[in-house]
Amino acid sequence: MPNTSPSLAPQTAIAAFPAFEIVPGALSRGLILVADHARNALPQAYGTLGLPQAELCRHIAYDIGVEGVLRALCGFLGVAGIFAGFSRLLIDPNRGIQDPTLIMQLSDGAVVPGNVGMGMAERQHRIDTYYTPYHRALSGLIDEAERLGVRPVLCSIHSFTPFWKGVARPWHAGVLWDGDDRFARPLMAALEAEKDLVVGDNEPYAGGLAGDSMNAHGTQRGLAHALIEIRQDLIADAAGQLAWAERLSRILPHVLKEIAA
Repeated sequence: MPNTSPSLAPQTAIAAFPAFEIVPGALSRGLILVADHARNALPQAYGTLGLPQAELCRHIAYDIGVEGVLRALCGFLGVAGIFAGFSRLLIDPNRGIQDPTLIMQLSDGAVVPGNVGMGMAERQHRIDTYYTPYHRALSGLIDEAERLGVRPVLCSIHSFTPFWKGVARPWHAGVLWDGDDRFARPLMAALEAEKDLVVGDNEPYAGGLAGDSMNAHGTQRGLAHALIEIRQDLIADAAGQLAWAERLSRILPHVLKEIAA
């Protein structure tokens, strides 16, 4: 399992920079795992977007620990997964095209020099080169599952910083959702049944965001979906990532059966 701890150096030396990576698995199992913010990688031409490298190891650049969780969980369940290969600072794949936070100029107190004053041509280049191929690949996985006669459930995996503006966040995990609770409600119930977890319902963020990944690929296609946020200190090392992947591998099959029933 890769090391996705906060000390991970930004992956800026990839020759053929991937917009996404698909983790192979059986689409017939009816579940696709998604990680929009799994990596802090930037194409070589962008350097560090003018930021100190330490900033690329913070939550502003990626969701710490998520790639390791997704890879292990795909292995445990035998399901397919997909994650974006680029940092959210380059362009955020979990935002709609018209969202003003699609390309951040200021993130949690850090000015992103490489994004300040960016022209429309550069913005469109990032959309065409990174954002669109990622979403096209995710849509392609769903299309392939449906060709097999399967309406897949989408589970998006994210992580959140333990403190925000100096205030500790009490949740171990949160389940984010909007109008469709087919997956979210049983998932929250299953997590709460673990007894050792504080679970947030649309905490620490609200789940309704027009044009985000779950809206675009779940709501707009009528698929059951939810986004799970795991607190970053719980998955900051390989042991934590494996523990959460094992936990979710126990929970998710029961939740999927409940949805199917």
